[in-house]
Amino acid sequence: MTLSQKLVLASGSPRRIELLQQAGIEPDHLFPADVDERPQRAEHPRSLAKRLSRAKAEKAHASLQGEADFSGAYILAADTVVAVGRRILPKAEVTEDATNCLGLLSGRSHRVYTGICLVTPDGKFRQKLVETRVRFKRLSREDVDSYVASGEWRGKAGGYAVQGLAGTFVVKLVGSYTNVVGLPLYETTALLAGEGFGVRHGWIAGGTA
Repeated sequence: MTLSQKLVLASGSPRRIELLQQAGIEPDHLFPADVDERPQRAEHPRSLAKRLSRAKAEKAHASLQGEADFSGAYILAADTVVAVGRRILPKAEVTEDATNCLGLLSGRSHRVYTGICLVTPDGKFRQKLVETRVRFKRLSREDVDSYVASGEWRGKAGGYAVQGLAGTFVVKLVGSYTNVVGLPLYETTALLAGEGFGVRHGWIAGGTA
């Protein structure tokens, strides 16, 4: 990668930052792009994840157009949606949200969708959608109460963070684990590499050093 290449992450999520750092990628700038995340009427969870990741990328791209420091930067946006069937679970903000989400997930399979959208230096938009299937054990009242008391659910899609205590709830996971955390690393690094984002801080396009 040439020194002129920069990466803007259109998110303030500590989880996404940490995941990129695992791959040796350090964003040059964080631009949390706040958009209306409410699903449209009868919108499928897959469509919601793709639409919101694109909306965040578009907002960041438009906002940074006049910033000389980020002219020609890559912009990466993502949105994660948790769903039981076609039912989209909220990002839990209060204990009632978390309790309701855990009740729906208990003893059942659900799907986690992450839409990724990359804006290239020449202004092209590239998108990918990653899906992971997860099954939870049947949760006891004590499981739910203890997890809600932990506070790990706050701000998390579906009311849980798989990288924390909720990892003990998972009976089966098919697909990308990092997708459930919030950013599918394999697909993200492949997308960056395919669009010319090269070596940086020991990171090699398509993999790690």
